[in-house]
Amino acid sequence: MSHELITLTMFSSLLVLMTTGQRVYGIVGFIGATSAYFLWGGNDIEMPFNATFTVLNWYALLTLPLFIFMGFMLSESGLAAKLYRMFHVWMGGMPGGLGIGTIGLMVLISAMNGLSVAGMAIGASVALPQMMKRGYDKVMVTGVIQAGSSLGILIPPSIVLVLYAMIARQPVLQLWIAGILPGLLMAALFTLYIYIRCRLNPELGPPLSLEERQAAEPEKWRLLGEGILPILIFAIMMGCFMTGVTSLVETSALGAGLATLAAALKGRLNHKIMESCLRQTLSVSCMFMWIILAALCFGAVYDGLGAIKAIEKLFLSEWGFDRWTILIIMMLSFIVLGMFLDDTAMLVIVAPLYIPLVKALGFSPIWFGILYTVTCQLAYIIPPFGYNLFLMRAMAPPEITIIDIYKSIVPFAILMMITLAILMIFPEITLWLPDMYSNRAR
Repeated sequence: MSHELITLTMFSSLLVLMTTGQRVYGIVGFIGATSAYFLWGGNDIEMPFNATFTVLNWYALLTLPLFIFMGFMLSESGLAAKLYRMFHVWMGGMPGGLGIGTIGLMVLISAMNGLSVAGMAIGASVALPQMMKRGYDKVMVTGVIQAGSSLGILIPPSIVLVLYAMIARQPVLQLWIAGILPGLLMAALFTLYIYIRCRLNPELGPPLSLEERQAAEPEKWRLLGEGILPILIFAIMMGCFMTGVTSLVETSALGAGLATLAAALKGRLNHKIMESCLRQTLSVSCMFMWIILAALCFGAVYDGLGAIKAIEKLFLSEWGFDRWTILIIMMLSFIVLGMFLDDTAMLVIVAPLYIPLVKALGFSPIWFGILYTVTCQLAYIIPPFGYNLFLMRAMAPPEITIIDIYKSIVPFAILMMITLAILMIFPEITLWLPDMYSNRAR
């Protein structure tokens, strides 16, 4: 069999098995192991077991459960709800103020958790009832929460970027720094859109009444003080990491410890919250570990075949595509795959093929990692099977229909496409901070 035919067989088998509803890591690992068996014989079926030794030697994986625990602790202890109340009081007086405050909340939650699911859960449980109660348009509300929650996989400490760094063999810190400006750019575009729409049509997002604003005046500064606490945790954590005081693993432990200490100081730490955080952390961490193990097995088949060189030859020599055309094809494939898979599963499937190709084409793997993450965000909210669409449907009240949810994401999907185009045309936006940090480190 040719390399092209082997690649086609593996990927088509993968997509067919995905329709069975089985676990992604099981399907990916199974395809990797069986492909090795049929290509090279019985001994190579042990490739999944050999991959475990590589996983055990990746000390950076210790950061995953610690960062995840930190996010769940801040969420479960109610500190995130205090953050929203702070935005509610300070920004509720302007048109669309609660929607803008929700985007601000999502940015901060992203900086604490690194997962899209956490932002969605907090937005649906805390922000959505408040906006609906105050007469916000339900389509606007659901769009804001879905778009805002997607920022969790771009703004550091993004768990997805940690996984990308491990699979692409790139420095985590460089990727985190590279995600800051694109994440803030996207959040700024969302904020600008909400403000302009609600300014032109106040019925979509009416400001708080004068009575409510006057009633909330005494608690403004108290809430600002409480809201600064989670921000302070993030600032201490990232400051220690970027100055070299702590390593990546030590930084994650510092964040988890500070989040637990903050919950205890606020009197919100008890056995129930600790058990809930630990259970959720264990569940999410195990899922990520299995996915990484399956990715290593699947990728080892490509390394053994030398299929990457064959794909490069196909794209560049036989089809004659230029490197920008190939990059756009990659981005489109991410969007299509994202309609059916979550970000980690998508990374597992395409990383063995795309990352070596990106390097061969002369693109920066750091820049490509951010483009990949933005396309993941876009894929999350594109019908019919966008991941966030179904999370929203599960968490939203009955009066919000699936049609409302589909309609709500259209303007935000367009804004994400604009962000992606800007980052592709001006890669300096992504690479400026990492380059500046590297030059200073020297």
